[in-house]
Amino acid sequence: MAFLKGSDVISGKEGRAYVIVGNNQEELFYVKTIEATIEKNKAEIKALGRTGTQYKATGWNGTGSMTIYYMTSLFRKMMLEYVNQSKDVYFDLFIINEDPASSTGMQSVTLKNVNLDSVIIGKLDVDSDGLEEEVSFTFEGVEWGTDFSTPQ
Repeated sequence: MAFLKGSDVISGKEGRAYVIVGNNQEELFYVKTIEATIEKNKAEIKALGRTGTQYKATGWNGTGSMTIYYMTSLFRKMMLEYVNQSKDVYFDLFIINEDPASSTGMQSVTLKNVNLDSVIIGKLDVDSDGLEEEVSFTFEGVEWGTDFSTPQ
């Protein structure tokens, strides 16, 4: 009988993330959390002779958010390109989970054509020892990289 070993559970602190804009790549060492979700769009299908509603997938939406320490101008500059020049910036977000204590190895995924929803343009907080900001985004594609392996 198989069972889960605690050492194989992936630590949320063990990983990396990178923003890729054109040929430039920046490691997001200041990220606290990243979460990206794919949600299906579904149409309700009603049919004669059935009292229940059926569903048909009609597309999908990719949304996400990240909490970062307020110590980079990268995302504010992207937003200002849109504000000042009407040039919207799209980038890729490469996310790696890799806990060396786990026998499951590494998983990687690239979110394609990420586009910012909102950023904080300026912030002060006298009660904060470390300023943070929430950055929300959408994405238009996904490239799968590496799979976790089966725990040993």
